[in-house]
Amino acid sequence: MKKRFLIVLAFALAFTVSSIGGRAEAFPATGSAAKCTDCHTLTKEEAAKLLRADQFKAQIKDVRMSPVKGIWELEVSQGDKVFIVYVDFAKKFLVEGRFTELSQIGEKQLKKVDLKRIPLDNAIIMGNPKAEKKVIVFDDPDCPYCAKLHEEIKKIIAKRSDIAFYIKMYPLPMHPNAYDKSKAIVCQKSAKLLDDAFTGKKLPAPDCETDEIDNNIKLAEELGISGTPALILPDGRLLPGYAPADALLGIIDSPQP
Repeated sequence: MKKRFLIVLAFALAFTVSSIGGRAEAFPATGSAAKCTDCHTLTKEEAAKLLRADQFKAQIKDVRMSPVKGIWELEVSQGDKVFIVYVDFAKKFLVEGRFTELSQIGEKQLKKVDLKRIPLDNAIIMGNPKAEKKVIVFDDPDCPYCAKLHEEIKKIIAKRSDIAFYIKMYPLPMHPNAYDKSKAIVCQKSAKLLDDAFTGKKLPAPDCETDEIDNNIKLAEELGISGTPALILPDGRLLPGYAPADALLGIIDSPQP
């Protein structure tokens, strides 16, 4: 079984470090966000220690301010892989994936992908299998926002028989148990196991040998997908991240040429 042994960022204790000390605040009581770096610092060396990069032969390539106030953006590499994670100024929390401005969803043309490149034979279908509109979702069973999106998908398919969601399992490297969970879900092609994963229930061990997960990982990387959830709309637009049901329906029902 092949796994991507990138940095295991899921160690919550890595962010409860004794060196932080004092009261955890993302911002000082006074002053502007423009001066955040005057009172908050994070060196590459400190970031590497927080993420335990040395244990996984990884490097912190860059530490910079993120588009969101109070959060550092870290560029991490291991071998030929490069990915982005975020750490808050208090150095207690990690955010995976990328931030997307809500205004960009409506104002900016989303990237399009070739739907023909995405096989759906082994996808887990939520909704009407004969639905005219197919939305492809790349999911990680240990991704909190995937779980939130999962509940919104249920709302959509409950009232729209013309929309179906095709789930492709894409375990991220920062979730060490996600690979086997994804494999178990794919082996049984089970929407129930997907539900169980998102509600924190223990899944059975995989009961088959399949290269589906590795193929999904390779495909996602080729499509430029680096985080979850990631949705590919019926017109091929790639929509990263979580969206509530009403907002998602508005985007699905407004295709771009």
